[in-house]
Amino acid sequence: MPLRRPLRALPALTLVLALTAAPARADADLPFRDPTLPLAQRIDDLLGRLTLDEKISLLHQYQPPIERLGIKSFKTGTEALHGVAWSTDVTDNGAVVTANGTVFPQAVGLASTWDPELIKRVGTAVGEEARGFHAQNPVVWGLNLWAPVVNLLRDPRWGRNEEGYSEDPLLTGAIAIAYGSGIQGDDPDHLRAAPTLKHYLANNNEIRRDTTSSNLPPRVKHEYYEAPFRAAITAGAATGVMTAYNLVNGRPATVNPDLNDTVRTWTDRDLLNVTDAGAPNNLVGSQAYFATLAEADAAALKAGIDSFTTDETNSAPTITAIKTALSQGLLTEQDIDTAVRHILGIRFRLGEFDPDGGPYAKITPDVIDSPAHRRLARETAAKAMVLLKNERGTLPLDPGMKVAVVGPLADVLYTDWYSGRPTYQVTPLDGIRERAASVTSSEGVDRVAFKDLATGRYITAGSGPEGADLRLSATTIGETEQFDVFDWGQGIVTLRSVANGKYVSRANWSTLVNNADQPSGWFVQEQFKLEEQDDGSYLIRYAGYETAYDWFGPNTYVKAAPDGTLTLTTAGDATRFAKEVVRSGIDDAVAKAKEADVAVVVVGSMPFINGREDHDRTDMNLAEGQEALVKAVFNANPRTVVVLENSYPTTINWIDEHVPAILWTTHAGAETGNALADVLYGDVNPAGRLTQTWYRSADDLPDILDYDIVQRDRTYLYFKGTPLYPFGHGLSYTTFRYQGLRVAEKGDAYEVSVRVTNTGHRAGDEVVQVYTHQRTSRVKQPVKQLRAFQRITLAPGQSKTVTFTIRKADLALWDVTRNKWTVETSAHDVMVGASSADIRQRATIHVKGERIPDRDLSVPTRAIDFDGYSGVELVDETKARGDAVAGSTGDWIVFKDVDLKRRPSRVTAGVASTSGGSIELRLGSPKGKLIATVPVAATGDVYRYETAAARVTGASGVKDLYLVFQGDVRIKDLSLTSG
Repeated sequence: MPLRRPLRALPALTLVLALTAAPARADADLPFRDPTLPLAQRIDDLLGRLTLDEKISLLHQYQPPIERLGIKSFKTGTEALHGVAWSTDVTDNGAVVTANGTVFPQAVGLASTWDPELIKRVGTAVGEEARGFHAQNPVVWGLNLWAPVVNLLRDPRWGRNEEGYSEDPLLTGAIAIAYGSGIQGDDPDHLRAAPTLKHYLANNNEIRRDTTSSNLPPRVKHEYYEAPFRAAITAGAATGVMTAYNLVNGRPATVNPDLNDTVRTWTDRDLLNVTDAGAPNNLVGSQAYFATLAEADAAALKAGIDSFTTDETNSAPTITAIKTALSQGLLTEQDIDTAVRHILGIRFRLGEFDPDGGPYAKITPDVIDSPAHRRLARETAAKAMVLLKNERGTLPLDPGMKVAVVGPLADVLYTDWYSGRPTYQVTPLDGIRERAASVTSSEGVDRVAFKDLATGRYITAGSGPEGADLRLSATTIGETEQFDVFDWGQGIVTLRSVANGKYVSRANWSTLVNNADQPSGWFVQEQFKLEEQDDGSYLIRYAGYETAYDWFGPNTYVKAAPDGTLTLTTAGDATRFAKEVVRSGIDDAVAKAKEADVAVVVVGSMPFINGREDHDRTDMNLAEGQEALVKAVFNANPRTVVVLENSYPTTINWIDEHVPAILWTTHAGAETGNALADVLYGDVNPAGRLTQTWYRSADDLPDILDYDIVQRDRTYLYFKGTPLYPFGHGLSYTTFRYQGLRVAEKGDAYEVSVRVTNTGHRAGDEVVQVYTHQRTSRVKQPVKQLRAFQRITLAPGQSKTVTFTIRKADLALWDVTRNKWTVETSAHDVMVGASSADIRQRATIHVKGERIPDRDLSVPTRAIDFDGYSGVELVDETKARGDAVAGSTGDWIVFKDVDLKRRPSRVTAGVASTSGGSIELRLGSPKGKLIATVPVAATGDVYRYETAAARVTGASGVKDLYLVFQGDVRIKDLSLTSG
């Protein structure tokens, strides 16, 4: 969700007074305060005491106190993706407050452990710290946590890749269950904190994220995108979902009827569903889906939204819209009661209305960043690291070696948009210094000065801790004239002032100042491009993220004003600079590497620059300058270890081909350096595993907006190429042997067991992975699919028999012919190994299920339940519910194996069109035998469906039936009948 911006003073002040007012003392004997009563009875009692106005006031993110009942304020939305991150302070106009607590590895790193037991411990720590912060300031730190993100990482270019877990639904679900269960605690009736899953549904692109539609055929939707949400909620490991910004099949996710129709069927518990920030306003703004906010909010409430995250801390627009909707008959008080009941269900479980606050109310701020949590952060960061390559015994390192630690991330730790603020930092250099006999270091970045060619004066920065406006001043190069240039790829650099160690920023929206601790903020204003001109001079271009919104138009180039202050102008009016290299970063790093026994090159990403919320990556390459550094260091010292610290798969083909050892880690929090040293020196034997396919090129990927993983062969499930590193990949300092795979049918399940032996000389962890492949099917099946996994620890020579259970129901597919889960009769390959590509043992099981019958189109059949398509869009049948198919001339859908043995003579279809057209019915192919042409008259509106009919001739046998569109037409259903 985006940063909340400050409000106008009056609405904020009004809400501050309301939220901070001391609640009046309520009668402690009221039934809703009696924890011995059933929860439903307590909710009914409190709900019955609330006035309509009070109930409506609870529908906004910021719920005011109800003083006459002694009810305190409540807010949804403390960010806690990998530790408590940030929240908003209503007493300060909704200002963001960052948590000073334990920062664990980024979410994709948590999943890289493949260790649910460990991640439950992490979730427990996060839940405890949420309680600790709440004890400090309950107005700022709410207990409704917005985490985890369970959107599947089907495209590694997604800007928010760091926030998710995996491209695989089973692994994502398992880690989400672990993290959410830890946050909640194990009390059956109370919550330590309330985790909310983000973002329902199919949210995996940032480009035009509020206006693009994720097209989901039913099978893709049910088998893939819904799966991790279903897993976490069915397991009772989440207390609601946050809706996404995008549309799903043409309908904004904010009004997705699945919230009630599907999500709430997965549990008997109350769920508190929230919108993403500002999403209700998108319904009448960028999405133009409704004419008024009253219609929009009413539709969201009816779809299953309970809490509106919008208009910052100002609830007035939501309250007005809901009241208007009531007066217009768009809502009833019962609709309000339903949502409030869901809200209260979570508040009760948090212990708010118990006299003693419930079992978790005794948690104090002492838990925040405790020694135990710091130890857990170090353990998790080490277990998350993935050894991608290790040849010639390069790792682990000998403590007696002289080590050169070089690279732009060697001596720094970065936070991300959903990080808290670490109270201390152990950088890679710090961690290695604790182990190595001798260490030298270099960031490997150029140190430069910029001289105005016209005046001979240099750009000069401020020397104090707060920096100063950059200006042309000195005529010689001193410390205040020097800047370190960090290359983040695609021409983007950041400039760190040598004078005070701060980054150059446009943080005051005017001049350039050296005052930023790191690039950060919603608009990352520390980004620049150094554009070399034909004459060898340079233009300095400001490339902050707000330029993507065209706020400055062409005025993005640096110009020196008459007084020397730097401002922005056009390229033609910009100042031309000479870029004078004071020190070559590569030369410095190479010199250090030559003197060392081993070079450790730490490269990677800056989380606020290389893809993040609202900004997808457009390539997957390591920054050009960083790759050049690796090449130079390797040529200087072949005993080179590359530590890649970023949040997503990266195309590092040259590095993989040449460098002997590569270790990958996410941005892993305060303990990154200690954890890295633990792995490099063998105190921890690496066993992290990749949770995504690492492709060799972006050419292996379709358009980022294409969500059909089945048709487009996406993720390891369907990808047929050879990746750089496969899903599940990760090496160890020891070796493991797999023996004696056995698969036994046990009732409605299969028991899979395999014996794993540590055949090396070091203790280590192995992640045993079980995959299956269905050999025959009515539909396209995955190449292989993860069914179970377990991380085990074995001493040298030790063996363990690992046993898994795969239910027959787990092998079901979504049958579009009958809209249900179905297990087909088929042989299945069972594959056990160390990754999706490293299969060590195989077996075959013969599953007795059913044969999906031939299509029966004699009954009305939804058009979206097709078997294949080309060119069409999946759209909303109505604004409330239902899916339809929209096509233009030449587009088609196909229904396979249609039973035409009764020789149907008539086709009827529900169609809509603003301009008219037709739908051709053809057999065998889009250009096959024409058996009918359904005329579609203009209905005047895409939501106004009429029944169209045509005569069918020449239909017989069992055939594939193609519906080929002519003109712009929508179809919601069809049927073929005789007589």
